[in-house]
Amino acid sequence: MRLGLAGTGRIGSAHADILKQLPGVTSVVVADADTERARATAAKLEVDAAGSIDELFTAGLDGLVIAAATDAHPELIIRGVSAGVPVFCEKPVAGDVAGTQAVVDRVAEAEVPVQIGFQRRFDPGYTAARQAVTTGELGWLHTLRATTLDPAPPPAAYVPGSGGLFRDCGVHDFDIIRWVTGREVTEVYATGGNRGAEFFAAAGDVDTAAVVLTLDDGTLATVSLTRYNAAGYDVRLEVLGSSGSIAVGMDERLPLTSVEEGVGWPSGPAYPGFMERFRASYVRELEAFTEVVAGRILSPCTVGDALAAFHIAEACDLSRRENRPVRVTA
Repeated sequence: MRLGLAGTGRIGSAHADILKQLPGVTSVVVADADTERARATAAKLEVDAAGSIDELFTAGLDGLVIAAATDAHPELIIRGVSAGVPVFCEKPVAGDVAGTQAVVDRVAEAEVPVQIGFQRRFDPGYTAARQAVTTGELGWLHTLRATTLDPAPPPAAYVPGSGGLFRDCGVHDFDIIRWVTGREVTEVYATGGNRGAEFFAAAGDVDTAAVVLTLDDGTLATVSLTRYNAAGYDVRLEVLGSSGSIAVGMDERLPLTSVEEGVGWPSGPAYPGFMERFRASYVRELEAFTEVVAGRILSPCTVGDALAAFHIAEACDLSRRENRPVRVTA
């Protein structure tokens, strides 16, 4: 199959490198609003380059991978499905709920598969956690604890267009909590603070946040988020039930140091960032996309899933701003 990729920044270049190595992929063609960057990426990875995004859509594609800037996602998704081309798109679908809903509606009309890039669904640990919940081996759940702790903040220029900490980072935790438990979030209470760079507050954002989620069966979940975890990239999920408890991300590279006497675990080194932590997951999710393109499976993460996670993020942002619990509405 011939796959196109729109957007050749860091994640786009990584995706192109993965795509060209997947079984069944005969060619990859990349494009970017920055034509020179697309050509340089294509030369480095030994793939094809289109002269523009418009030219990419005339390249005889079997599937399209979108890793462009967020504000380009809605148009590119709609162009893809309108052309009858299955689409993979990095989160978010759009920058707000209304834009996401519009894409959801258009995709439903087109009946062309779209897969959204929530890569944690393809991580073996999260997959095992979902299996443990599904089989009932943990009993009934009472608590989940999720973390997304970045080792260092992004550039100041990134923050105003990021959507904020809940939409940019927390949305991964919100999605994976839904996926692992099979439940919906009904209410949130969120708070946040700024102890670091001033550009977060200047953009109306926070650099650290804590969230309490109530699921539709009464299970409670907490989510901890920060841009300042200098010990390393720390993404975990603890699932605690009446019959057992498990943890995702608790391995030798966990960026925590025990102060208990005689304890030398974990030994490290910590993951420096998300690309290193989830490299294998990115491969698996793009492998799944080739199966979607081939018509062998349905989308494993739909635009509807992305909308549900976005609703939770929106509720968290409102809760933080108004200092109150907020019901999650679809």
